[in-house]
Amino acid sequence: MNRVLALCCLLLSLVAQTFAADVFPKFFENNTLRVDYFHSGTATTEIVSLDQAYQQGVWAGSRINLVDTLNLGKYLVKVIDVATNQLIFSRGFASIYGEWETTQEALDEQARTFHESVLLPFPKRPVQVVLAKRDKWMRFQDIFSTAIDPGSRFINREKRGQEFKVRTLREQGPPHKKVDFLILGDGYTKDEMGKFRKDADRWMNVILKTEPFKKNASRLNFRAIEVISEDSGIDEPRKNTWKNTALGCSYNSFDSPRYVLTFENRRMRDIAAAAPYDFIYIMTNATRYGGGGIYNLYATGMTGVENPDLDWHIPYMFTHEFGHSFAGLGDEYYSSSTSYVDFYPPGVEPTAPNVTALLDPDNLKWKSFVEEGTPLPTEWSKAHYDSLGAVRRTWDRSAPGYYEKWLGMRKQQVEQMDASPFADKVGAFEGAGYSATGLFRPAIDCRMFSLSTVPFDPICQQGIVRVIRFYSE
Repeated sequence: MNRVLALCCLLLSLVAQTFAADVFPKFFENNTLRVDYFHSGTATTEIVSLDQAYQQGVWAGSRINLVDTLNLGKYLVKVIDVATNQLIFSRGFASIYGEWETTQEALDEQARTFHESVLLPFPKRPVQVVLAKRDKWMRFQDIFSTAIDPGSRFINREKRGQEFKVRTLREQGPPHKKVDFLILGDGYTKDEMGKFRKDADRWMNVILKTEPFKKNASRLNFRAIEVISEDSGIDEPRKNTWKNTALGCSYNSFDSPRYVLTFENRRMRDIAAAAPYDFIYIMTNATRYGGGGIYNLYATGMTGVENPDLDWHIPYMFTHEFGHSFAGLGDEYYSSSTSYVDFYPPGVEPTAPNVTALLDPDNLKWKSFVEEGTPLPTEWSKAHYDSLGAVRRTWDRSAPGYYEKWLGMRKQQVEQMDASPFADKVGAFEGAGYSATGLFRPAIDCRMFSLSTVPFDPICQQGIVRVIRFYSE
């Protein structure tokens, strides 16, 4: 009976894929439509206004999985065929504006504007492009709409991204059948391109050695663009250090010392247009700890360290921040300071696959991974972990021996976590999403929880695999 059911499911899947494969050539060309817009407002007001539409190179995304089923991100772009009123494409994403509106600056009604883009398969006939945003109940509500005629003279068709060399690091198949990773560099001068190539190769190799990317290596393409900057390094505003770089990456984003972002979206997109891509990673030619990651936008991370003993910080940064931008994974830690105010609103279940408010323990979103007899919430050595963390926060980071003391403290925390009866179990462990209480993570430890190269927990791995399968055919 089970074999018959499995065969039926397989046949239904093949029929669905065949139908989906017919949709793409009916509605789309094998090119990319990039829609740029301005996102303005405060914590209480929001305005989206069209900037420019562009025709770019081949469409790198799936030609079968056109409508989003991942349910990730604060925003959703929808493409509706005007003639039939049919939804023909959608993608969830997050944005810099979406993060910024949770900061104190936005709450103080200090308006700002950010430049953003969405990438879509190029339509064959007029479409309506709609942006939707989650309300406080996590339901999508439309906030912007514009009509786009693919034959319009207002679509910019200039070739973009021609100034820098594209390197193919690893190609497993055509872009629309694989997940396409694009590596950019910021703060590398012309004389430092050799270092950039080594750093790009290292990033690829770290990803390919990390599960579950390793098991899915045949689905992954890697390319890099040799982006040349005038100056070496990136901006560090708190040190009054300013660099003229191609992508404009900077520490201190949202006034958070180690948060590295670029607000120069148009420039980044123009450069990236030289290659097909699904996901972008920006390597910064810097040694101070710092990076960032926003779902379906990009991730950043330093490529050097100030202390050679902490070289493992680099593979951690590569994978942790990419977990945010690639799979919409939430931070599971809660003891580090951030600029956000109520990033996860109380009483609402987060969309991040690895963070829960545990509002309904009987229907925990990763319930199928929880063994019978595992209590929810799940006990762990939280009090001891927090007490050690409180001591660490009294230490002077610049004092000699800080890192040695930190490693010793980390060892004590790990020993306590390993001693828990649920150390190797999936449960609901309190402390996640920048909150010590009220939010829960799936495992005691994970690449998204602690500053270490411990593996991604099972729920994070499942989330990564879902995205890989969605973007590859």
